[in-house]
Amino acid sequence: MKILIFGHGYLGQRCHGAWKDSVLTDVHVTSEESALAEIQRHQPDVVFSAVGVKGKPNVDWCDAHPYETVQGNVLVPLLLAQACAKAGVYLLHLGSGCIFYGDSPHPDHAWRENDFGNPLPVYSRSKWAADLVLSTMPNVGIARLRMPIDHIPSSGNLIDKVSSFSKVIDVENSVTIIDDLMSVCHQLLERQLPGLFHATNPGIMKHRDLIELYRDLVNPSHTCEWISNNDLVAQGIVSKTRSNNILTSDRLIEAGIVMRPVSEALRDTMEKYARARRGEMIFCEFCS
Repeated sequence: MKILIFGHGYLGQRCHGAWKDSVLTDVHVTSEESALAEIQRHQPDVVFSAVGVKGKPNVDWCDAHPYETVQGNVLVPLLLAQACAKAGVYLLHLGSGCIFYGDSPHPDHAWRENDFGNPLPVYSRSKWAADLVLSTMPNVGIARLRMPIDHIPSSGNLIDKVSSFSKVIDVENSVTIIDDLMSVCHQLLERQLPGLFHATNPGIMKHRDLIELYRDLVNPSHTCEWISNNDLVAQGIVSKTRSNNILTSDRLIEAGIVMRPVSEALRDTMEKYARARRGEMIFCEFCS
């Protein structure tokens, strides 16, 4: 299998580094024709889309730049999907679980793949808009991740983000361990499975769980102040409230694709992260 990856950011580069059967293009899609030309040039079996805009230093940027955000998160994935359809190639697009806010209407309060989103800020609305469009198309899969946690230090890694904050909220969330995400996406690409998939590790994580492991394994002297979710906006730390939710991965389970429980995967990742911070080589058993 030959995978062509669009999206030269954090996740696109991570997947390319892990997948020996992949090619990472540096082409920025500006039209259906530009995407199709790159697909025809490389002749891949499948296409992986890690394209998108999340803003810097955080998603608040997207509220101030709605046109750029919608173009990157809605228009570009749509153009890529159209090009893949013309080429007769399966497309897997990286989505976001941040389209859900709070509890779902289900008795367990967890969100299913086909539940309707209730996004608030521009970033989440743009990701939901892309899902609405792409999920209607044949031969297209969408893998939604939440709060990526990686053993490689990076500005996109939740470990680096949360450990850099002097004030942290302690809320429950579903999260995605990047090693597991790369394994899941590779399996979806191999089997060319269409539709929506929640690529989150089974179980729930609190920010407190992450910080406690960080203190145990990385920096025993680390300190932070715990605040409520409402304090984020009230204290002017962010402009709009953040998405906090629990997702189920029913469709992955139905497909027989397994992700490790979050408690197991989080400790393993933090141990590797600590070694990476010390400059040690890390072996990834989930990389293809």
